[in-house]
Amino acid sequence: MDRVAIVHENFLRKLAQDDLPEGAAPDPSLDAATLEQVFHSQVLSRQLDRTSRVMQAQGKGFYTIGSSGHEGMAAVAQALRPTDMAFLHYRDAAFQIQRSTQVPEQTPMRDMLLSFRAASADPISGGRHKVLGSKALNIPPQTSTIASHLPKAVGAAYSLGLARRSTPEHAHLPHDSIVMCSFGDASSNHSTAQGAINTACWTSFQSAPLPLLFVCEDNGIGISTPTPRGWVAANFANRPGLRYFACNGVDMAETLRISAEAAAYVRQTRKPAFLHITTVRLYGHAGSDVEATYRDKATIEAAEANDPLLHSARILRDAGIKTPAQSIEIYERIGADCAAMSADIMQEPTLTTADEVLHSLIPPARSCAPTNGPSAALRDQTFGSDAKQHTQPQPMNRLIGWALTDLMLAHPEVIVAGEDVGRKGGVYGVTQKLQSRFGPDRVIDTLLDEQSILGLAIGMAHNGFVPVPEIQFLAYLHNAEDQLRGEAATLSFFSDGQYTNPMVLRIAGLGYQKGFGGHFHNDNSLAVLRDIPGLIIACPSNGADAAMMLRESVRLAREEQRIVAFIEPIALYPMRDLLEDGDGAWMHTYPTPDRRIALDEINVQGDGTDLAIVSYANGYYLSTKAAKQLQDQGIKTRVIDMRWLAPLPKDALLAATKDCKNILIVDECRTTGSQSEALMALFTEANRTGTARLAAQDSFIATGPAYAATLPSVNAIVDAAQSLVKHNA
Repeated sequence: MDRVAIVHENFLRKLAQDDLPEGAAPDPSLDAATLEQVFHSQVLSRQLDRTSRVMQAQGKGFYTIGSSGHEGMAAVAQALRPTDMAFLHYRDAAFQIQRSTQVPEQTPMRDMLLSFRAASADPISGGRHKVLGSKALNIPPQTSTIASHLPKAVGAAYSLGLARRSTPEHAHLPHDSIVMCSFGDASSNHSTAQGAINTACWTSFQSAPLPLLFVCEDNGIGISTPTPRGWVAANFANRPGLRYFACNGVDMAETLRISAEAAAYVRQTRKPAFLHITTVRLYGHAGSDVEATYRDKATIEAAEANDPLLHSARILRDAGIKTPAQSIEIYERIGADCAAMSADIMQEPTLTTADEVLHSLIPPARSCAPTNGPSAALRDQTFGSDAKQHTQPQPMNRLIGWALTDLMLAHPEVIVAGEDVGRKGGVYGVTQKLQSRFGPDRVIDTLLDEQSILGLAIGMAHNGFVPVPEIQFLAYLHNAEDQLRGEAATLSFFSDGQYTNPMVLRIAGLGYQKGFGGHFHNDNSLAVLRDIPGLIIACPSNGADAAMMLRESVRLAREEQRIVAFIEPIALYPMRDLLEDGDGAWMHTYPTPDRRIALDEINVQGDGTDLAIVSYANGYYLSTKAAKQLQDQGIKTRVIDMRWLAPLPKDALLAATKDCKNILIVDECRTTGSQSEALMALFTEANRTGTARLAAQDSFIATGPAYAATLPSVNAIVDAAQSLVKHNA
């Protein structure tokens, strides 16, 4: 049966008969106007759910998850300020509607109907997604349903304390604000939620400011799987560093009171709290879900009898604010308004072209104050004895560390964070001395949780910082890759460019570490990064390039609001020699701070036309060694370092190989899913004959002497080149 119609008819019948559920007497101290306004927001949320079903039935609306049963979140919104950033659960339409009453000139009914329509005029996503969110209301859009927005909420809350001590140029949140994030009882079990809440407790336990309100909306079921009774309270009521509050979410008066207490606690103490709000779920999970297939009729009817709107009407009646008949009048008037407006909205145009869809994939550039850099005296003081070594050749790890020092001197909003980056200086010494130079606020030793590291960065970027988080090994990124794919990289796209979270993610990775760690520390696959739309991938092969590319990466993040994955080849960190032991040919002096390598700028060594070898990172190093042997054999060779793996520098690569008879692609990543596939397609589509590739085998990397057995080698490159040139002679 149509449960939407049944809930609607039950509401009208029970109010007409004054047959309302029992409940506690309303607190006489509560403001009557507030109670009435919250009820209005709850009714609008309900009627929008009903209207969305009509729009879908007419083919003019699209998949949505309703908020019916969760209307108590309007009371939570009332307890917060519109300057408190809110990362919302997908059932929180009532929250957004109520918050809109706190900000002038808002049109929540129209805005949400445009979203249901996927209209290009939708003010948050521009028609790309049905999603809650509003720039004016300080609600970044969420596209996840598994609580993956919680880590960035932790990061945003953490940024408030940092911003008080040093306010970044593009700070967005007032110093006295708090951050709120909401999620369902089922999502609270997800590793992302558990990790975020653990990180909040870990931070609070050390007395670091973290003004964050977790709101768990417990309707007792996750799609079709019941949540064990009492589980949420047992799981979260006694966490160290986390204050627990609970309220009955169907009672708007109680929810107003408890939510206000929880918000006041977080705002005053700057510590996190957990608000456990019990709700009901009406109509089933979403879309075509029919809950009668997995819930018995008595359970469904019990939830419907506990309808929050019935409780709210009872509270208005008992407080002498509105009679049941007057509540029906409000309900029917708002329903009629929704129906009338939806008739117009259903005629609104939607996106139709690829260009329209792609418009917000790349964030808009923002204006930044000019940076003059530090004084010479401050720079010399910061670098100390290292300054005397800038003119002496150095390995990559040291030059990256120096580049980070200069960037942090030039841009106070740059923050380095990750496991062991502070006191230890990183596993490979890249961040040595940074914490002593800039302090623990700017060089943050995090707990061991990659999801939380990336969430910290995303959330801090929401408040104007330019984070440079570190993932200790590429293999560890897989523990948290959804924070890039589902959260960071989608934000501009789904907010029509209104929200961004720029960052430079440093990742130590790739293969060729001699006998260390196996595939847990030597991961030669970048496929998980390559298919994230809008993500920039930088991969230097030597220290000088690394320093200059890192500067460009920070510029891209700071000025163009981009997300950059900066892949640092571990095996080349300490590399000194090229052709002979002791030649020092792979070390470089430190480039002056004004020098950068632009996005899409490649490096071409040699001018031979017999053969072009296209590679990057370790492959470029090995190809340079191989080129010497090929030259000695009379094969005129040039070696090309791509430097930037995404977006692929297509024009530069085609220009650099235009006059070459043969092209050999050397790719240290696996044959399947590697850059070589895209490069082969590029050259083939450009009608370049004489193209071949040498890539790693589709295997994990072994520990011990066989560490490089599946990877390209100098000899393999020479053999492949000779074969290619001979075949096309």
